[in-house]
Amino acid sequence: MSKKGALQRVKFYQTGTHTVGNRLMDETARSVQASMDRSNTITSGHRACQGCGEALGARYALDAAMRAAQGQLVAVNATGCLEVFTTPYPETSWQIPWLHSLFGNAPAVATGVAAAMRRKGRSDVKVVAQGGDGGTTDIGFGCLSGMFERNDDVLYICYDNEAYMNTGVQRSSATPPAARTATTPAVGDAPGNVFGTGKNLPLIAMAHNIPYVATASVADLHDLEAKVTRAMAIEGARYIHIMVPCPLGWGSQPHDTIRIARLAMESGLFPLFEAEHGEVTRSHKIRRKVPVEDYLKPQRRFAHLFRKGHEDKERLAALQRMADANIKRFNLLDERESP
Repeated sequence: MSKKGALQRVKFYQTGTHTVGNRLMDETARSVQASMDRSNTITSGHRACQGCGEALGARYALDAAMRAAQGQLVAVNATGCLEVFTTPYPETSWQIPWLHSLFGNAPAVATGVAAAMRRKGRSDVKVVAQGGDGGTTDIGFGCLSGMFERNDDVLYICYDNEAYMNTGVQRSSATPPAARTATTPAVGDAPGNVFGTGKNLPLIAMAHNIPYVATASVADLHDLEAKVTRAMAIEGARYIHIMVPCPLGWGSQPHDTIRIARLAMESGLFPLFEAEHGEVTRSHKIRRKVPVEDYLKPQRRFAHLFRKGHEDKERLAALQRMADANIKRFNLLDERESP
């Protein structure tokens, strides 16, 4: 209220609610979390670290899946960070039917749940399996490949923080080259993780010719939600690989989680795309291409590449070539950007 008694217009700047820039957002532009009917599949009180990308990614992914399934959803969770910080016995942050499997058999358990639902005539119940990169690319790889090969009606979501974070930041087959972990220390002539190793699970999933494969990131939650919604409408095996930065394991600031995930996309090191039956159908264009150094520098796991007076130009160039190859392969560069 001003001195003269006139009403003063209130300005809103929240972007996670119904408003942005002093105006109501159109319902189609709101995220699941900005909706009054959100399910909050993961409620407050869990024990994730500050800035945990996995907690954010799982909350948006599962809420989108719940909305698509009209509330009829069962989740199967492999052992890992997500399971540990949401369910310290005897507590739980999950507000949906949720099963904890072993480290390596979440796809098989989810397949069994889906088969049980079919046997009971509950075609309305959908099943989601989820795990980290360790439980997906390594320990659970065989069960996941079997789920893909049989084309079981399950959506599998991998939350990729690029190492075994829950057990002390050990290398996984999703750990990028040159990254420092507890088992790939920054010592020797080639410090960090070895080049030429690892697995690209989205491409492996595509090789199984399953109905739907996608990559997503917590840096673009609308894109993440749209891909989960699209996957939930498809019958058969589906796979979504979500980048979820880990401040603890990556040596980054908690408030930089979204920025680092965005830089991974804009550098080309983590391409966002969709594929159906083995063929890429859509790709997320890079609006502002950045060099890989912009992504690597905020993370202490790559600090050895930037030592004063000893910058590792050779391996930085190799990482840049990897990013450029992704940009070319998935046609990521916006037409407005110069080559």
